[in-house]
Amino acid sequence: DTSLLPFDLLSSELKLNQPWVEAEKPVILVMDYAFGEQAFELFDELLKPYKEKSSKLNLHSISVTGKAGTLVGNKGDLLLPNAHVFEGTADNYPFKNEMTKEDFPDLEIAVHEGVLLTVLGTSLQNSDVLEYFKISSWNVIGLEMEGAHLQKAIQAAAKIRKSIAEDISLRYAYYASDNPLMTGSTLASGSLGKVGVKPAYAIALKFLHKIFSQS
Repeated sequence: DTSLLPFDLLSSELKLNQPWVEAEKPVILVMDYAFGEQAFELFDELLKPYKEKSSKLNLHSISVTGKAGTLVGNKGDLLLPNAHVFEGTADNYPFKNEMTKEDFPDLEIAVHEGVLLTVLGTSLQNSDVLEYFKISSWNVIGLEMEGAHLQKAIQAAAKIRKSIAEDISLRYAYYASDNPLMTGSTLASGSLGKVGVKPAYAIALKFLHKIFSQS
C-alpha cells in the first residue's frame, strides 16, 4: 500500500513521482514465483472480474521477472522477451514489452532481446532442438517455464474476457541463470552466487522506477 510509504526514507534511485503516488495511492501486489503451468491458474484467477462482468479491474501494469536459461549469452546476462513460444505446441504469444535495452545503459551486463521458449521442465531439454530454435527464424534467445502460461491468462483477460485493459503495460525481464548449450554453465554446474545479484537488483530497480514515475 503506497499510501504508507515513508517518502523521506526512500532511495533517490527510484526517481519517484511523489505527487502522483500521493494522489493515486497505487497498490502493488507482489507474488512469489509460480512454477510452470501453475502460472496460468494463478493469473487466470487473479484477473477475473470480481463484480459485474462489464467492470474492468483497476490494473495498470504487470511486471514479471525470474531466471531463464540463455542460448545466446552467459550467466548473469539480461533477457528481454518480445514473445513466448510454448515448446511442443502451436501456441505462441507475441506482445509489446515495455522493457528495452535502453532501460539498462552503462550496466556492464549484456542485454538480449528476442523470443523466449517456454519449456515443460529444466531437465527435459534436447540440445539439438534448442540449437534449432536458436539458429532458425524463431530467434529464440532463451528458455523458461512460465511465460507462455502467463501470457495465455493475460491475453485471455485483455482480449477475450475484457476484464483488464487491452493496453495494459507488460514488463518482462529475466536474468540468465545458466546456458544449457554450454558445458560448465548448465543448472547442474552450481548456483549463480554473486553473479545473480547485479542483474536481479537492476531489474527490480527498473520495475519500481517505471511503476513510480508515471505521470
